[in-house]
Amino acid sequence: MNTMRQAIEAHQAGRLDEAEAGYRRALQMKAGQPDALHFLGVLRHQRGDSDDGARLIRMALRAVPGHAEAHNNLGNIQKESGHLAEAEACYRRALACVPHHLDALGNLAIVLEAQQRPTEALRFYEELLQQAPRLGRAHMLMGLFKSSHLDVMEDLADAVECFREAWHCDQTDTRALQELGVSLYVLGRREEALDVYRDWLSREPNHPVPRHMLASCGGGTMPARADDAYVREVFDGFADSFDEQLLNNLDYRAPQVLIEHLGGMLGPPAARLDVLDAGCGTGLCAPLVRPYARRLHGVDLSGKMIDKARSRGGYDALEVAELGQFLGSGSGCWDLVLSADTLIYFGDLHEVVQATHASLRPGGILAFTLEVLEGDDDRVELHPSGRYQHSRRHVLQALEAAGFGEVRMAAHPLRKELGRPVSGWVVLARRGN
Repeated sequence: MNTMRQAIEAHQAGRLDEAEAGYRRALQMKAGQPDALHFLGVLRHQRGDSDDGARLIRMALRAVPGHAEAHNNLGNIQKESGHLAEAEACYRRALACVPHHLDALGNLAIVLEAQQRPTEALRFYEELLQQAPRLGRAHMLMGLFKSSHLDVMEDLADAVECFREAWHCDQTDTRALQELGVSLYVLGRREEALDVYRDWLSREPNHPVPRHMLASCGGGTMPARADDAYVREVFDGFADSFDEQLLNNLDYRAPQVLIEHLGGMLGPPAARLDVLDAGCGTGLCAPLVRPYARRLHGVDLSGKMIDKARSRGGYDALEVAELGQFLGSGSGCWDLVLSADTLIYFGDLHEVVQATHASLRPGGILAFTLEVLEGDDDRVELHPSGRYQHSRRHVLQALEAAGFGEVRMAAHPLRKELGRPVSGWVVLARRGN
């Protein structure tokens, strides 16, 4: 059908308005057309209406119950909506239709792992590799699994080989190189890690990621903050799998911990605050902070992350912008500026904290998380992960210099990385009246 073909081409090219109009025309021409219902359901989910997306795909499945791809896509909607048991059931139905459906195999493994069933998950990761030994994603997922479930350091050595093979199979997946470099460094194989980044940089001299990661391993001068191009490249490339990887890392709790600490300072939610989610990513903070917000605005440097946050919903406005510039554009606009795992891409905090102070109303609150750098002196270090770590004294001095008072600062594990807890700072500070 010409109308369907054109709609699918528009969908694949990201022209969502044109694609939606095409699918709806196809349904006008033939009510209940399963492919139109299926693809329109995927599109509606992409546009932030997951309930409507799921409803449309279920309609398609009533017409064609053996449609494995539709079962898989319905599972994706459930997974991204946090309904893991429902997602698992969808992926199992897809595999009942097509036993070696590669996407469903990988997705089922992911949701099993997210439900803390690693033994079952491993079986499906292994089956995916057996069915598709030349599929880069299969090796990447196995590497991430092994690096997240470290019983012995040999598991990390196995992960290294998975990341190497993922890159060998798919040389568009530069995240495999980044994971490879970090894993090598953790294993104490620093020169091999540096070689990964140097080789990458030799092939792509202007690529911001190997340049930043080379510096993070001591192969270059530490930048004052992560370059905009680095942040944009990493998170644009990570956007499609960001929540998926957080599902794999069940101990990631930065948004929840930050809101829990904030509760003691804000009091009961009353939907009366103008709130900025600074570095909002895919919008994980939105449902947690929304009860406090009269207006909730999200800003992020990654356009693709903003697209995901828009799909998740919960914001009154979303904007693609560099955080420092955005904060500097408005004075006294916010009652609360919330920043979960964003300032870990800033080195010296003085400038961004000063800009945030200016953006808050009198009595307004800044709440953020960082990674802990042990020691009593004023220090910032760039970790081999590519993120900055900050000492307590550096944080307190930056807040004091900006004019903040009533500072509360506590250490709390916010995530695990390579099977180990990452200690973080949870910091709250109030602007004076």
